[in-house]
Amino acid sequence: MTVSMLLSFAGVCFLLAILPGPDSFLVLRYSIGGQRPGIAAAMGVALGGLFWAVLVAVGLAAIVEQSATVYRIIKILGGLYLLYLGVRAFMARRKTKVDGEPMVPVVASARSAFGAGVLSCALNPKVGLFYLAVVPQFLTVVTFAGAMTLGVVEVVVAALVMGVFSVVASRAVVLLRRPKVTDWLDRISAGILAALGIGTVASSV
Repeated sequence: MTVSMLLSFAGVCFLLAILPGPDSFLVLRYSIGGQRPGIAAAMGVALGGLFWAVLVAVGLAAIVEQSATVYRIIKILGGLYLLYLGVRAFMARRKTKVDGEPMVPVVASARSAFGAGVLSCALNPKVGLFYLAVVPQFLTVVTFAGAMTLGVVEVVVAALVMGVFSVVASRAVVLLRRPKVTDWLDRISAGILAALGIGTVASSV
C-alpha cells in the first residue's frame, strides 16, 4: 500500500464526508447546543466508521451486501434511531419552554453526544456499503491490517471534516446571538433527523 494510494483513498473519504447526510445533520443538532457537544458528536460519528471497517476486515460485512434481509434490518434500526433522536429533540424543546420564556438550544453532555454520533454511524448501512465498494479497489487482497489501515484513514478524514463543521456551526450560532435563529435551527435540524428516520424506515418496509 503506497502513500499515493492512501492519499487517493483519503480524497474519496473527503468527498463522502462533505456530502449532506444523517451524520452531518446529527452533528449540526448537537453543535447548536454548544461547541463541546458538537465536537463530541463529530468525533463519535468519525469513530463509528471503525465498526464497519472491522466488519470488512473480518469478512462479515459481505453478509450485508449479499443478504437483503440483514441490510433491511440494519437500515430500519438506523432509521428508528434517527427518528428517536428527532422526537427526543422536539420533546426536549417543549420542556425548555417555561412561562412563555424564549426557548434556548437543548444542551447535551459531551458523553451523550459522542454516543449518539457513534450509534448514528454504526447503524448507517451506507457506510458499510461504502467500505464494501471502495476498500477492494485499494487493496489487492482484503486483509485485516489493510482494511483497518484504510478504516483509520477514513476516521481521521471524517474527524477533521466533521470537527471543522461542528466548530463553524457552533460559532456561527454564538456570533448571531439571536434566540429565534437558534430556536429555528434547532427545530429544523431535529425535524430533518425525524424526517430522515421516517424516510429510511418507509423505504425499507
